[in-house]
Amino acid sequence: MTSAALAPTFQEPTLSSWFTTGRQQTGSQGKVHGVKQVAATVSGAGPTDAALVIAARGGEDWAFEALFRRHANLVFGLAYRLLPRDADVDDVVQDVFSAAFERLGTLQNPQAFAAWLGSIVVNTVSKRIRRRRLLERLGLRSAEPYDPDQVVSPVAPVEASLELKAIYGVLERLPAEERVALVLRRVEGMEVAQIAVTMGLSVSTVKRRLTAAEARLERARQR
Repeated sequence: MTSAALAPTFQEPTLSSWFTTGRQQTGSQGKVHGVKQVAATVSGAGPTDAALVIAARGGEDWAFEALFRRHANLVFGLAYRLLPRDADVDDVVQDVFSAAFERLGTLQNPQAFAAWLGSIVVNTVSKRIRRRRLLERLGLRSAEPYDPDQVVSPVAPVEASLELKAIYGVLERLPAEERVALVLRRVEGMEVAQIAVTMGLSVSTVKRRLTAAEARLERARQR
């Protein structure tokens, strides 16, 4: 299947524009690498991500805080759209920034911090989904279904609302890689090649995951 055949129904704006998280910032009061978790502020002013990464590598605490402030909402939003439960997402945000700051020295292109952070979100969420599914199979955790109606903004157009409800109606039944790929494609509006980089998979593997997820989605619509 070509990437064109996998194009999401809505491109401008993407479906993520009509997704509601219930809140737009992390609610935990813990610390990440000694940085107080506060609401993110996105601004065009101030140092570039590259400058902040370099300063953080040099041990400057203010740079860690600035990176958190700038990107916390991005991390929370993506994590919530992949795993729409507030309690789980707070843990994911904590884990993502802790991992990012611990591995900051491995980032080859400091200006690509945001994209790199997105990859860490995807990897962290995927591991959490697999671990939760394993615990459910072993009877050590109860399944926690969520209402697809809760993920859609009340101001979303009807078609976008129906599309989101259809996607999130099947999401819990999808394997982790299919689930993540479908959200990145249909909700985030990412191209297949970008999804491959973000997930750390080959383009052909992403296409296979999307084909399987799309087939499940289509079957669900026909019921």
